Amino acid sequence: MKIERSKKMAMFPKAIFGDLKAAANRKAATGTKLIDLSLGSPDLPPDEKVRTELSKQAALASSYGYTLGGTTKFYKAVANYYKRRSNVDLDPETEIIQTMGSQEGLVHVPMAFCNPGDYVLTTNPAYVAYDAGIHLAEAIPYYMPLLEENSFLPDLDAIPAEIAEKAKMMILNLPGNPVPAMPSIDFFTQVVAFAKKYNIIVLHDAAYSEFYFDGGHPMSFLSTPGAKEVGMEINSLSKSFSLAGARIAYIAGNAEMVSIIQELKSNLDYGTYRPIQDAACVALDNAEEITDRLRAVFTKRHRILVDGLKKIGWTVTPSNGGMFVFAKYPNQELNDIDFVYEAIEKTGVVMVPGSIFGEAGKNYVRLALVQDETLLEEAVERLGKLSKIKVGI
Repeated sequence: MKIERSKKMAMFPKAIFGDLKAAANRKAATGTKLIDLSLGSPDLPPDEKVRTELSKQAALASSYGYTLGGTTKFYKAVANYYKRRSNVDLDPETEIIQTMGSQEGLVHVPMAFCNPGDYVLTTNPAYVAYDAGIHLAEAIPYYMPLLEENSFLPDLDAIPAEIAEKAKMMILNLPGNPVPAMPSIDFFTQVVAFAKKYNIIVLHDAAYSEFYFDGGHPMSFLSTPGAKEVGMEINSLSKSFSLAGARIAYIAGNAEMVSIIQELKSNLDYGTYRPIQDAACVALDNAEEITDRLRAVFTKRHRILVDGLKKIGWTVTPSNGGMFVFAKYPNQELNDIDFVYEAIEKTGVVMVPGSIFGEAGKNYVRLALVQDETLLEEAVERLGKLSKIKVGI
């Protein structure tokens, strides 16, 4: 039997994470203790109240039917969370749709709105799922570079009018992955005006909205005047509530857009397991307490890694939030992919090369804040020794 990939599969390059894992495993087999800063998978467990609720509901014999989507209880919890945390009013019946994790939503949303040949404005670097969704919709990505001179925010004025007029959607992510640039009301106001001018749907990925280290509060795109007229926000409980494996997220915003996504999702899945939804409600209802503890931990980790890398000669992208540090290593004679494998081999520290997120990520690496403070300090010490070794030998 002859088995062939579809032509569409050529749009999806093989992810590097499996190769990084294999290289890390080979190094671990030599007895080296790895420090894995590659995947943004939270190392902190969900709050005990959340785990207790999940366990209780999963024990019920009645908990194993289809949900067909988000429960009324879940949608009300999301609406209450947005009102408390960002002062955003949401209609739980019409302005929220559940997705099975933000990855699922991000990949499928372009299919609901884009026709072949439409442009989608996306950043470079950007989370890899954005390109996947754009390609599935047979749309064309137009990359907005994230440059230091623009505080690593897209320069909307640099987008040619002929591109903007053909664009159907803009995808943003603040704080970002891999570049942890922070949102501001001024920037979001520019986005709303741009979207209205060119009739562009805005999708803001708010996966890291609770990761801010300046004592402020979560900034929702939807809190910007006019935002619900032009767009939506997708948010996940994976990062802020350590529920990555539970695969539960939601899209909130424009009611007509949400309705169209509902039409698509009715053909894709039968909803998230109800005990997970019930546990998610407990998380959202106790967000202030849970995320305050999370930020206290990640604020310290962020400071240790940023300050430490600077001391050993790395150039760190300025940030005051997010789950990652994006930095230039000093050994620029190696490209970022080779450097990452060199670091695994010589130090046992696992990072992600910046170029997998786009051309503008070349010669950067992404480090996730997913180890405790002692291990982050050790990672910096090991990388400091690597800087003194002539790489490639």
